[in-house]
Order: sequence, then structure tokens, then C-alpha cells
Amino acid sequence: MRILGIETSCDDTGVAVYDSATGLRAHVLYSQLGHGAFGGVVPELASRDHIQKLAPLVRDVLSRASLDPHGLDGIAYTAGPGLAGALLVGASFARAFAFALGIPALGIHHLEGHLLAPYLEADAPAFPFLALVVSGGHTLLADVAGVGRYRILGESRDDAAGEAFDKTAKALGLGYPGGPAVARKAAEGRDCGIMLPRPLTDRPGLEFSFSGLKTAVLRLIGEEPLTPARQADIAHAFQEAVVDTLVTKCERALRITGHRQLVVAGGVGANQRLRERLNGALAALGARAYYPRAEFCTDNGAMIAYAGSLRLAAGAPDSGQLGVHARWPLAELSPP
Repeated sequence: MRILGIETSCDDTGVAVYDSATGLRAHVLYSQLGHGAFGGVVPELASRDHIQKLAPLVRDVLSRASLDPHGLDGIAYTAGPGLAGALLVGASFARAFAFALGIPALGIHHLEGHLLAPYLEADAPAFPFLALVVSGGHTLLADVAGVGRYRILGESRDDAAGEAFDKTAKALGLGYPGGPAVARKAAEGRDCGIMLPRPLTDRPGLEFSFSGLKTAVLRLIGEEPLTPARQADIAHAFQEAVVDTLVTKCERALRITGHRQLVVAGGVGANQRLRERLNGALAALGARAYYPRAEFCTDNGAMIAYAGSLRLAAGAPDSGQLGVHARWPLAELSPP
């Protein structure tokens, strides 16, 4: 089964072809960098860019996959959560293209794509496992029993971790996107006694909160002149606080669930300091972490194509509906 995957939930246009017999055949990604001038994603501009880029990217990925459109067996597209306008661009294109080809189209949950992204690798975990989804829009822990069988253990009460990275980068004048910018600057910083909170780690539970951490960083920035060295030290302290928080919650969730496998998905999952700390912590617990390669941590079409191939192969029906969901709780999904 050969599936075209389309991802347009935010500011990345991702397209891929996944073949259930041979694996990923091709994938392309266009990232919109112009939003840096505004300090964050402008939804209308994002939608317009998707309109301009999507059709050329589909032609490109089909060419790379050496595949005629009529060789496709289905199209999977991100139906939510995300920016409504951006989602509608991908959904409209996917449904029109599928109708013209006489093949099914299936709306995929963006976070399910992230959760299943490690299965694009040769060394993938078996079900069940614990999952940490940590991105610009979401931070949550889920008990994953199988495709469509997700139990949310805890999520962020306010800012997601990736959102906190973006806001901290903006406050420090490091540019956009914030995650890589803060990580680069943090590598120049020192452990110099800057103390930042590790939110909700001093009480039971698996929920997250990063709004107070962001506020603490803003206070620090106002205390002294923001020299390059000061920038680096604050970035270092901030990254350590986020990583400590995520590692603590993952350790706690592994003990609660008894799982010995942790999937880490989402853009922040590419952070090398987080991976280093998680690998050490899990080894001490007799557990192991699984990550997609860095290019599949951020939004991409490959994860959507893969998730679509699983659901279509299991008989998931094409609803024929265009509907997208700006908000769509992961727990509402059901098995295919």
C-alpha cells in the first residue's frame, strides 16, 4: 500500500510517500522561516505559504519516489490539531486529489503521527510503551497500548515546553525558531549559580507547567545588562530547568506504569541535552528511550503517511468529510 502523506498543521509543509512493503520512498519539507520577523507564526501567512508550496512539493516527492499519481493507494493528511487555515489547505488539497484519483483520503491526528514516528526507523519499540510528546504546541505523557489506544497521564497546564523555548529565545534576542537557538546559546553557557524553578516536580503527579519558568527568565533578564555571556548563562540555566523537569516526570511515569520503553516525539525531542539526560536516567532504571531521527522530530509528512498506512490497512473508512479540528484531544482517538 503506497500512501501520500501531507502535513500542514502549522508553518511546515511536509509531503512524503510511504510504501508498506518497502518503507519510506521519499519525503520533502519546506519550513517557513519568514515568521522570525514577527517573533512567532502568523496564521494567515502560514496558510498562504502552504497554498503556494504544496502542489510543487507533491510533484517533487512523487518524482523522487518514481511514482505516478495513479500508483497511489491512498492519501493521509493532518486533520488536527493545528492552525485551522493551515489545516484546511492540506485537507482541501488531499481530498480533491484523492477524489480525482478515485482513492481514499484519511484525516490523521497530528500527535498520533508524532507518536508513531519512531516506527520509521529500523529499530523501533514494541507496544505497549510510554510516550513523551514535547513540541511547540504540546507537552504530554501518554500510555500507548497500540494504534489509537492512548491514555493521557499528564499534560501541560499552560505553555508547552517548545513554546517556552520560543518565548525565552525571543526575550533573549536569539531569534526564531527558539528551540535550536536556545540550545546553541546554552552550549556556550556555564553552571554559574543561576537557579530557575523546576515546575511541579516537588509534588505528586505527571502534569507540566512552563509559564512560571518563562516568567522567572524574564525577571533574570531585567536584573543585569544582557551581555553575550549573560545571554549564554541564562539560556543554559533555562535549558537545564526544562530538561530536569521532563526527565523527572518521565522517570516518575515509568515507575508508575512499569513500562521499560519510552518514545520521545516532537520538536523538542531533538534537543541533544534532553536525549543525553534521558538516556542516562533510563539506563539507571533498566529502561530505554526511542527517538525518531532529528528530521522526523519536527513536523513532517513521513509520520502522517506512516500513520495513514496503518489505519487504511486496518480498514479505517474514508468519511468523505473535509472537517479539520484546531483542537482535538488525543484521547478521543479510537483504534482503526
